[in-house]
Amino acid sequence: MTSDIATRLEAFLFAEGGPVSRKKLLQLLECKQDELSRAVEELDVALSERGVTLVKSETELSLAVAPKTQGALEKAFQKELGEEIGDAGLEVLSIVLYRGASTRAQIDYVRGVNSSTTIRTLLSRGLVERTGNPEDAREYLYRPTVELLAHLGVRSAQELPEYATIRDELAAFERSQQASEPFGHGTEPADSHND
Repeated sequence: MTSDIATRLEAFLFAEGGPVSRKKLLQLLECKQDELSRAVEELDVALSERGVTLVKSETELSLAVAPKTQGALEKAFQKELGEEIGDAGLEVLSIVLYRGASTRAQIDYVRGVNSSTTIRTLLSRGLVERTGNPEDAREYLYRPTVELLAHLGVRSAQELPEYATIRDELAAFERSQQASEPFGHGTEPADSHND
């Protein structure tokens, strides 16, 4: 049975999504060095038969795909990456290029449908990037990557064809939709568009 510290350690590593320093983990877990060491050993054993593994260095810890599942994951991603992005992908790219950094709810609202799968595909292809939202820590902003701009042959989104016109039309569309809804949409799409 895994201890409370080991369980919380797994949760923090999962939430971080990347390497976390042992020093920071000591603070997050509010434990001592020997307790952290024991929790690391427990978590390592607990994950030994799972699809993820614990990666350890002297200063950092991270969760990663277990070697035994690596092949299956690569095969699935190759299949997904091999498919065209389609109309949905082009719509999302157009929104983040012409509207600017947008939350998933804002993208869903403009498109009128859930965009989660499309955004994930664009992220995996390196066409959009996800950053924290300074206005709301609970959600992310999606923006075009430098690679996408380079592929389009522009130095910034402002150099795209009819940038100002399309950006203004998008803003006008959102304002008109918000005005026609009794409660306004804020950053949330209409109920019918949610997951």
